[in-house]
Formats: sequence, structure tokens, C-alpha cells
Amino acid sequence: MSSISIKDLKDHVGEEVILSGWVYNKRSIGKVWFLILRDGSAMTQCVVVKGQVADDIFDLGNDLTQESSVSVTGVVKEEPRSVGGYEIGVTYVEVHQIAEEYPITPKEHGTSFLMDNRHLWIRSKKQHAILKVRHQVIKACRDFFDNNGFTLVDTPIFTANACEGTSNLFAVDYFERSAYLTQSGQLYSEATAASFGKVYCFGPTFRAEKSKTRRHLTEFWMVEPEMAYCNLDENMDLAEKFVEYIVQWCLEHCKTELEILERDTSKLENVKAPFPRITYDEAAKILEDNGADFTYGSDFGGTDETIISQQFDRPVMIHRWPAEIKAFYMKRDADNDNLALGVDMLAPEGYGEIIGGGQREDDLSILESRIKENELDMKDFGWYLDLRKYGSVPHSGFGLGIERTITWITGIKHIRETIPFPRTLARLEP
Repeated sequence: MSSISIKDLKDHVGEEVILSGWVYNKRSIGKVWFLILRDGSAMTQCVVVKGQVADDIFDLGNDLTQESSVSVTGVVKEEPRSVGGYEIGVTYVEVHQIAEEYPITPKEHGTSFLMDNRHLWIRSKKQHAILKVRHQVIKACRDFFDNNGFTLVDTPIFTANACEGTSNLFAVDYFERSAYLTQSGQLYSEATAASFGKVYCFGPTFRAEKSKTRRHLTEFWMVEPEMAYCNLDENMDLAEKFVEYIVQWCLEHCKTELEILERDTSKLENVKAPFPRITYDEAAKILEDNGADFTYGSDFGGTDETIISQQFDRPVMIHRWPAEIKAFYMKRDADNDNLALGVDMLAPEGYGEIIGGGQREDDLSILESRIKENELDMKDFGWYLDLRKYGSVPHSGFGLGIERTITWITGIKHIRETIPFPRTLARLEP
């Protein structure tokens, strides 16, 4: 007899099975003790009755501690009152290790303590649920692009180029020269889009931002599509379909996890295309009308994004930004050279920007002048300029931050809980 997963108990009612996992909790009532077992797939209740097992097995009720590792043999029974709707009538328990006193228990702990013990905290019910949602968000991202004609072409972690500006780069020694941890795979995806037409890359990105807000990590994951023969409007069409797909997928496949997290899913049910689209000027007017302390021509801060997003019941896309606050590669509006054809998508409920992107400059001479204006080293972009020499076409793309998206979908307060081991300004371990 081999072990099965707790999530599969429904397929084995009346059968004797083996479950291998960890003790989540236990309690006793006279001649009966109950063990709540978790195995990563789900939890279930195991019932040990005196006289129905050997005395040494029954006596384990005094010895087993939280997070002890065990294999439980028993018969599967339907029990609506039990966690998951099933329970195990235990016949045997094999102990693999009696855990030492577990530092994380149901009592309250401070954030610093929990983060110091992140390697253990991820076993708790809510953290487990958040990371299960993360798995489904990533699956939805991949499925969406794989099912819509995109080719996955991943990009380097080490780069010689700045993509989002030079002020927040992590510099590293690279043999006898300097290199940087990537801020984005976009520049390389522009190259692969010229080969495959529609591509996406998916991986970790790094920003040396000295920010302590609840929305920032120094290492986070992005999925970044890039499309040849695509303008800004078509790019926004894809972005809204993509985000709708992710949210609706999670509503269908993360019901248990969202219940554990006490997420108000009615707000997520509104997330269906079309999304509202407003210009930067219209967004600035919203801030003015709401008395925000905002200077026209600057980027939106967290408070600004919250005010804007509160006007809508689904994500809002803000497009046509002042060119001076967007990256050098952003194409300008044909009707107003002071505006860049960029787009940011803000999640509702004050969760901030989840997508940034736009149409790229496809004219060689204009791109060269932008690089000079930004005082970047032309030789670092030789290969990038080649893309405008050999079959340049209109092209667009965007990046979606996985962790910010999960923060919004789960309804939690801080982004650090959306990644197994977060990296922030003050944290490099565990």
C-alpha cells in the first residue's frame, strides 16, 4: 500500500490508505484523540480510538508535537463535520521525527519575528493559501500566453544595459567588467519578437529602490509579453484580456484559498473587460478634483494611485504620459511629441500599479537621439539599435508584476507575503 494525498481522499472512501505529512494540531477527549494532519495538498482529521489500535500507538497522543512528521494508516470515512469532509479511522501511526517545540504557534507574533522565521511561517494556513494562489496566478499567466500564440523566450539575468533608468540598478562584478541584475527582459524581448512575432519572458527582476512601502520588493517576478506589429491600443486590448483571465481563473480555482484569506470575491467578480481607459491628463484632473497634493508632470505616488483607482470598480489603464517621466525607448504620440505612448494599469481597491508598458520607438534616428539625451552609452545599445536597422516594425509590450497582482487578488496588506522568501531593503535572509 502506497501513500495517497489528502486531496484525493474522496476517491478512496471505505478503503485503507496511508497518508504521510505533518501534525498541524491535536486534541484528546478521554479514550479518543484527534490528529489534524497536513501534507501540502490539504488537511484532514485522523481519529485514534483506544482499543482499536495498539497501546503504544494510542500513547503517541502524549508524545506527538506540532510539525512532527508521521505516516498514518487508516480507513477513509465521510464526515461532514471534519475538515475537508472526510476523516481517517486510524489503525497505525509511523513516526518519522518528533519535532522540537515549534516557534510559530497560533499565538500572535510580530512581523519581524515571523519574517525571521519565514522558512517555518510558510507552513501556516494563511501563508500556505497565499502561495497556492501564487501558483495559480503563474499557471494562468503561462496558459494565457501559450494559448494565444506566444512563444516563451526567456531573457538574461546579467545585463550590460539599464532598462528602467540607472538609479536603481544592482551592480555586480562580472569578471573584469561591470554588469547589472536585470530590471526587465523587455529590450531582449524586442529582439526575440522580431524572430517569433509574439513572445513572452518570465523571471525574476531586480530594483535597488530604497523603498519601505507595502508595495515594493527588491527582487520580484515579472511576466513580459512583446508583440511585433502592435500599437498602443492593441497592447491595451491584450493587457485587459490578460488580467481578466488571471482573475477569473483564480476565482474558479482558488475558492478554498480565498475563503481562508477571507477575501471579498464580489470585488474580483467585477474584473471583466472592457476596463476604463483614461489619459494622464484625465488622471491628473481626478487628483485635482479630490484635493491631492500632486504636481502635474510628475509620476503618480501610492496615494495618487489609490485616489485614481477608487473611482472605478475594476482596473483602470492610464495612457499617454509626459515623455520626460517615461523611458527613452517609449514612442511619442504622433499628435503631441510631449506625450509618450505608455500605459500603466492600476488595480482597484488601492493596490497600485500592476502593469507598465507601451509602444516602443521603432525609428533608428529618433532612438539614437533619445539615448544621447539620456546620457546613456551608445555602445551598450549597439545590438538594440540593430533591431531598427533590419526590418523595424511598430511593436509594443508590457510587464505584469506577479507579487503586486497576488497582493491584490488575495486582498492582503503587504507584498512581502506573496513570495516564499522576500527580499526587501532590510531583509536578505532567510
